[in-house]
Amino acid sequence: MNKPVAAITAVVMASLLVTSACSSTVPADPIASMPAVTEVPTEEMPTPIESTSPSAAPEAFAPHAVDSTKPSKMGIKEGIQLNGKTVSSYQRPRPVDFGTGGAYSDLPGVFTFRGGPLRDDPTYGTADIVNKKFDQTPWKITTSGLRQHDGTGSWTGSGWTGQPLIVQWPDATRKVLQRDKSAKDKEGLTEAIYATLDGHIYFIDVDTGQQTRKPVALGFPFKGAGALDPRGIPVLYVGSGDYSPSGAPSHVFVVSLVDGKVLFEFGARDSFAPRGWSGMDSSPLVDAATDTLIYCGENGVIYTFHLNTKWDQSTGQLTMKPDETVKYRYTTKRSGTGKYWLGIESSPVMIGHYMIATDNAGDLMCIDINTMKMIWVQDVWDDTNDTPVVEFENGVPYIYISTSLHWTAKGSKGPMPVWKIDATTGEIVWQHNYPCYTVSGLSGGVQGTIAIGKHQDDALIYVPVARTPTSWAGKLVALDKATGKEVWAFPTANYAWSSPVVVYDPAGNGYIVYSDSSGTMYLLDALTGKQLDKYAAGSNIEASPAVYNNRLIVGTRGQRILGLNLT
Repeated sequence: MNKPVAAITAVVMASLLVTSACSSTVPADPIASMPAVTEVPTEEMPTPIESTSPSAAPEAFAPHAVDSTKPSKMGIKEGIQLNGKTVSSYQRPRPVDFGTGGAYSDLPGVFTFRGGPLRDDPTYGTADIVNKKFDQTPWKITTSGLRQHDGTGSWTGSGWTGQPLIVQWPDATRKVLQRDKSAKDKEGLTEAIYATLDGHIYFIDVDTGQQTRKPVALGFPFKGAGALDPRGIPVLYVGSGDYSPSGAPSHVFVVSLVDGKVLFEFGARDSFAPRGWSGMDSSPLVDAATDTLIYCGENGVIYTFHLNTKWDQSTGQLTMKPDETVKYRYTTKRSGTGKYWLGIESSPVMIGHYMIATDNAGDLMCIDINTMKMIWVQDVWDDTNDTPVVEFENGVPYIYISTSLHWTAKGSKGPMPVWKIDATTGEIVWQHNYPCYTVSGLSGGVQGTIAIGKHQDDALIYVPVARTPTSWAGKLVALDKATGKEVWAFPTANYAWSSPVVVYDPAGNGYIVYSDSSGTMYLLDALTGKQLDKYAAGSNIEASPAVYNNRLIVGTRGQRILGLNLT
């Protein structure tokens, strides 16, 4: 479909303001020398929908490498630092265990990117969908922009991955939060907390769209979603995606949501890091039982902290003073080639005490977080920005993952695979390729995270493929979980980096929200891909939505946060 020149120009200019997860404008720092490296609820909860999945109870997860996934095949070298000192081995004194599924938090809400440790659901509750339409009069919040540190442009609105976080605060906690009086007094206050590219954190009443307090200004652009503490302790963990306008390096902020003050910071100019670039777009996880934060950096370091949290709900007094800081780093045979970068930009999965994550160097890794030792690694070709998603099928965990088209492009195009991978061994179960294009700084392939069908659509996964079949277009494809074969495709004139979201009604019927770079939001039938409705947001949607019952919240590059009802 030909677009008017003015429309093309507007969208192109908006896109050029984006520094991609794999942007060529970010220097690929040489690998630093690595000494002593060793080889190696206040409202009634909705009734859960009974899944039609054939999944049996998950088996005990005991991952191990096979010949093709041994870390030595990728030339992995590892290093560990404990409280500032390099050590040859490590055993966590408070063993982490995230289990094999279930709710991440006992509170209503969406607490991290794609909802929880398996990264499989950015929604809470069910939606009473009757009309199969978007409400065309959403509430709107105006955001702003932030000058890029090199002076070449501005970060505006909400970018990739940019998912909002949502929590319904317990009444006792709500009463000690520093909020506007109407919000502080509102029983069952459900708040969207949104860190955006303009360097602010916004606080919004999900029901009304009213801001519940003045935004917290931190002065760094936030691309990633960050995460809330699943225990209901009012804390936001969020990392910046670029330097500040003054040139201060990107890093992580741990912010009290009582008063907006920073509790502690980390990740800037880390001498232990094998890469100098310290983007922190990954969304972390917190193990509630052990008070442990797990955060992956684009500097090539995986950070864990025993937070030593002190929280008095009656007074609002909150402190965190980490007393066990563990850092893990690695290099691969691709390190130092001048082509591949290190570092994790996507968000990690946790099964039990094993972390599964992808990186900028085309590695899908399984790491024992209790020993900080890599178990297996699979070659996933290229700079991988979409987050792995795990589903248990007949008790066995499988990973669905794709990659960006960046390093492996031949000129401006190349194949882009979607994989199903056995999480126990890292072996590939099936692979389905799509031909894609790429543009310098604005990669093709898959940037959004795959969505998993769970109920009536349990046989399907949904993959947003960017820059196919042309350099500007894209499509959402539904693949059969068992075979990888395409079941349906929904093509659009504009590619998408936003992650699709599947919303279910109480009967388990699925509806997909799919947003593209023109700012069009589509509502699709999950089984057939049939378009049911659309909404024109007015500018590029790179961010990924979160959904609370019927309310969908997402930000745009056009400096708006939208709250739409699904009707």
